[in-house]
Amino acid sequence: MFTGLVETIGTISETRWEPDEVSERLTIHATDFHDLALGESIAVNGVCLTVVDISPHTFSVQVSPTTLALTSLGSLNIGDRVNLERSVTPTTRLGGHWVLGHVDTTGKIAQISAEGEAHHVNISYNPEFSDLILPLGSVTLDGVSLTVVSAHDGEFRVTLIPHTQHTTTLGGWKSGHPVNIEFDILGKYIKHLLSKQGG
Repeated sequence: MFTGLVETIGTISETRWEPDEVSERLTIHATDFHDLALGESIAVNGVCLTVVDISPHTFSVQVSPTTLALTSLGSLNIGDRVNLERSVTPTTRLGGHWVLGHVDTTGKIAQISAEGEAHHVNISYNPEFSDLILPLGSVTLDGVSLTVVSAHDGEFRVTLIPHTQHTTTLGGWKSGHPVNIEFDILGKYIKHLLSKQGG
């Protein structure tokens, strides 16, 4: 369980396919995470993964074929930066919203426009998920908890304040960039319950 408040930015230092385990191993350089433990859950660009190896300044995670297919992690290369968040604890301040790290789909940056220091970002995505996005609702993009400013079928807008631009990878977004999207868990449960009643 996460909150969508990124703790630090890491850098991909190695990517390796492991045929014996049918997975990809990502090694991430992150000097701030010196107290990680094996088996710990960590969100990498919003994807909940398990720490499988630790060294003084890096840690490794394994990414299954299903996760590679559903997220943008398979397109990461050495030198790419990623948003990192450790799982919440009983004493964590819940400043974002409940984030599971289970990405629902990927979208793309459709347009970025500036208004003063703020950046308005339009995200295009599969319109079959349109009933899970609503204005002023929460959404997680590459692991960052954000508020939806406006929404239409197949596209929605968020605004990035300077703090978010500087402390996450979102400040480096360009048009066409792939984005991991996790919709609000409450909306997903409500949709599921309504579909059961309608069936």
